[in-house]
Order: sequence, then structure tokens, then C-alpha cells
Amino acid sequence: MILSAYAQGVFPMGDPDGEIRWYTADPRGVLPLNQFHLPRSLRKTIERATFNCRINHDFRRTMTACMNRRVDGTWITGELIDLYNQLHELGFAHSIETYLGDELVGGLYGVSLGGAFFGESMFHTQTNASKVALAFLVKHLINRDYLLLDTQAVTRHLSMFGCIEVPADEYQTMLRAALVEQRTFYP
Repeated sequence: MILSAYAQGVFPMGDPDGEIRWYTADPRGVLPLNQFHLPRSLRKTIERATFNCRINHDFRRTMTACMNRRVDGTWITGELIDLYNQLHELGFAHSIETYLGDELVGGLYGVSLGGAFFGESMFHTQTNASKVALAFLVKHLINRDYLLLDTQAVTRHLSMFGCIEVPADEYQTMLRAALVEQRTFYP
């Protein structure tokens, strides 16, 4: 059901009452892969190789860290963690983790379907760790010829990387074009 929802531009969120509800956005946040902007200071951080990134090394822990990042509540529930972990085991949900030595200090996760990647959430415990994960994700998606990086909404944080808003009808066109493509996020 979750994959069908993503294919229609709908995503789940847990409400404060614990119920999982379905949402869409108009306008929709999209990070055009060919227009990704890597800020100079972040480029220097990446060049220093302070952090190292891994794919799918600890999906559940990454998602749990995303859930725990806010003190005022979150849309990620224990039930959603279980559901996304099932999607991960089936090869649809993926995480990019950022490590400082052996310590998980940042990361993100999302869902891959066709040539689209639906970014869900990010976290960091060290400055720039989630930004490094995002830069790694974008490079990975470009290398694998993905067409769409869906961010659901544009935030101040994402806008520094070139995230834009697109009207719902334009998003649906982009989504349909991406879904007919066959891409493998990670073997």
C-alpha cells in the first residue's frame, strides 16, 4: 500500500495521536539533480574527508535517529519504522549514513521506486553530517541515472541546495516519467 501511495504522489505520516494518515503537497518540493548546488563550505568539508558515508549499513538505526531528532514530536512512529524496515528488506527503502570514525553522526532515508527517490527525513549529531549525506545521495542518484529527487516540501535548509517548488500537475508529470524507468538504488 505504501509503494502504491508513493506512485501516486502520496506519503504517510504519523499524527500526534498515533494514527498514520496520508498526505500530498501542492506545491511539491523537488531537488533537481542537474541543478544541485553544493555550497563552498560544504565542499571543503567533503574534501577534508572528515566523514565517511555508507549505504544501507544501519537502516533502522538511521530512521530511529531521524525520529528522535526533535524534542517536540515527530511524524515518524514506531509503526512507520517497522513498515519502512520491511520496505528496506524488500529493497525499496534505503539509508545514507554519515560516520565520524565508527560513530553514526548523521544520515537520511527514503524510498526508491523506478527512477524516483522520495527523501523522507534527515538527522545529524555533528555539524554538516546530514548535509554530507545529502550530497552523497545526490551524487549516487546522478550516477545511477535517477530522474527525480522528491523532498515533499521546500525548507530553508533544502533551498540552499537548489530545492524548488513545482505545482502538483507538473510534479505528477515528473513522477510518471520517473516511475517508468528501471533503476537500482543499491545492489
